[in-house]
Amino acid sequence: MPLVHLSDMIGHAYRHNYAVGAFGVGNLHFLEGIMQAAENRRAPVVLNLIESHFENQDFEILMPAVTAAARRAAVPVAINFDHGTSPASAERGIRAGCNGVMVDTSALPFSDNLWQTRDIVAMAHACGITVEGELGYVPGVEGENAKNHPGELAYTSAAEAAGFVERTGVDCLAVSIGTVHGKMKGVPKLDYARLAKIKEAVSVPLVIHGGTGLSDDQFRKLIANGVAKINYYTALADAANRSIRENFTAERKGSHNALLTGVRDAVREEAERCIHLWGSSGRAAEVLAQCRPWHDVEHVVFYNVPATISESEITSILREGRKSLEAIPGVRSISTNRTIQPGGEYRFCLSIRLASKTAIEVFQNHPAQQRFANTHFWPVVTDHITLNLEES
Repeated sequence: MPLVHLSDMIGHAYRHNYAVGAFGVGNLHFLEGIMQAAENRRAPVVLNLIESHFENQDFEILMPAVTAAARRAAVPVAINFDHGTSPASAERGIRAGCNGVMVDTSALPFSDNLWQTRDIVAMAHACGITVEGELGYVPGVEGENAKNHPGELAYTSAAEAAGFVERTGVDCLAVSIGTVHGKMKGVPKLDYARLAKIKEAVSVPLVIHGGTGLSDDQFRKLIANGVAKINYYTALADAANRSIRENFTAERKGSHNALLTGVRDAVREEAERCIHLWGSSGRAAEVLAQCRPWHDVEHVVFYNVPATISESEITSILREGRKSLEAIPGVRSISTNRTIQPGGEYRFCLSIRLASKTAIEVFQNHPAQQRFANTHFWPVVTDHITLNLEES
């Protein structure tokens, strides 16, 4: 089960002078192509779920496939919720199964960006989740032409970066040194001197957004100056689009499946090229050996209620409780069950899946949980046993 802590994976890349690819998962073809590339190259990989893509796909439906791909992989994988628009976005990503979040408040004034990021860090770290901050503004939208989304690029200041990292507690920092999201005309001019100063000023790995269009030499210089994670989507989408256009030209336009033939391989080839270039190829074994495995946990209560309490009454109590419990950060799912074998010691079970062991304490101490438990649940429970379980 090589789903690992994102901060550990990026930290390994940072210490060993290479970069991990954080590849945007546009759909299942992208997911399969990215995972095949990582497996072929024996490389750690980050699966990036980009919030702006959710207009065209159901995030909660896609996430089980992403999680399944990560858990069955033979290489280390982390799942990152990318470019969320609010703290609620981060909570949504954590609830769905991501073990890293990035909420982009970089367009805000420095102080607002700092305070909002700090609040997200406090919430996410309490659940064991890695947080990426962004300082400076990288214009554009993933997968689209940058000129269609104009915005003034704001470069990251080394002095502000030092204060931002120290005061927010982010695990890694996305910086602005000349790249843009999406496609741009010409070759970006990157400020390596600025990047070197930022690396000296902060103690966390650096992240580059907008990797499409950079030359091999530019990537090497970025990595030499502390970049340990590179977000990459537009070039994958371009490769997929070329494959579809070629199929259309080849008179395959009568079949939807025929048009998609080769898309997965096109994504795989581009991802493999990047993995090799960025130095993560062949690193899977050492990353697995040095990174903590990631496990969800379950907080399970087996219990009984008096004969005077009907099943419909306890169902009603739990239905109301679910509404408040599901809103607690770190809660991923809640299920209520009853035993079917006669003569069992306990008749009912309440199971709450949490993001990590760290999230157990957050859940138990949360006012919503304590209010539900002390006011509605424990008063009707006669006897019970509580277990916290982790997959072995």
